[in-house]
Amino acid sequence: MRAFQVSSFDNAPALTNVPTPVVKKNEILLKVDACGLNFADLLMATGTYQETPTPPFTLGMEVCGTVIGQGADVTEPALGSRVAVFGGSGGLAEQGVFPAAMCRPVPDQMPSHVAAGFMVAYGTSHLALTRRANLAAGETLLVLGAAGGVGLTAVEIGKALGATVIAVARGADKLAVAKAAGADHLIDSTTDDIKAAVKALGGADVVYDPVGGDAFKAAIGACKPEARVLVIGFASGAVPPIAANILLVKNITVMGFYWGGYLKFNPTALTDSLSELMALYTDGKLSPHISHILPLDQAADAMELLRSRKSTGKVVVTPQPA
Repeated sequence: MRAFQVSSFDNAPALTNVPTPVVKKNEILLKVDACGLNFADLLMATGTYQETPTPPFTLGMEVCGTVIGQGADVTEPALGSRVAVFGGSGGLAEQGVFPAAMCRPVPDQMPSHVAAGFMVAYGTSHLALTRRANLAAGETLLVLGAAGGVGLTAVEIGKALGATVIAVARGADKLAVAKAAGADHLIDSTTDDIKAAVKALGGADVVYDPVGGDAFKAAIGACKPEARVLVIGFASGAVPPIAANILLVKNITVMGFYWGGYLKFNPTALTDSLSELMALYTDGKLSPHISHILPLDQAADAMELLRSRKSTGKVVVTPQPA
């Protein structure tokens, strides 16, 4: 079968032919319908992600597919059923093996290309904003990178929770996407002074930051007293220093959030969150945005869309032509 693999960290990932994976105990074999890309895939390709497998390995953290094989003792999910799973890797392929216990049923009305990019982006924003930041109705949420894969879901979920949302993104086109997701105020990071613009709007109670770098520094400066700052990632490539004196003076809390980490120490928090999100989608309250769907033989192009920040929302790869 075909798979988009990292052979070594010194070489770019490439599409190659590999043996069909063998199902082990407690695993299922999926015919992959679609794989959602994440910024972490870029880091894995260079060996800089905190949970990078040893090469050779197949990229692709989250997938949707049809169960075509079961390991010993596995009865659920059933053969022929459609599931979504966060496997950490292995999704950019025609088939893949994943732990049966991590699979979640996909609602009939949710297309596979939507389900493939749903778990990480929506799961990250939902759990970060509800469990960690305790975002309340009436508060002001500042979202950096608001047109990206996780940022756009933070805008949407923030509005669903009753917050006033300030969206920061690069350029008019990306800001238009954030506005369509429900953003109340728009700030162009290529031309506007983020700190000054947010302060003019009254400041932020909660900051959602998947960007890092200078944007983080500007957001800290625009926080209200007792604000909560969520560190989601560093898409800018720069891990920012934290000015502890500002935290002290304003009583600000900075908290890290790594969605995948809950798989080890509190998986129930993830499954409960995903159940809520699936219900919200079924009720028509979430509208996932996918800017690009590319076939597997263009997986390198799909990765470049993330690297160059030319995408909005999610980028999805399918084994068959889109």
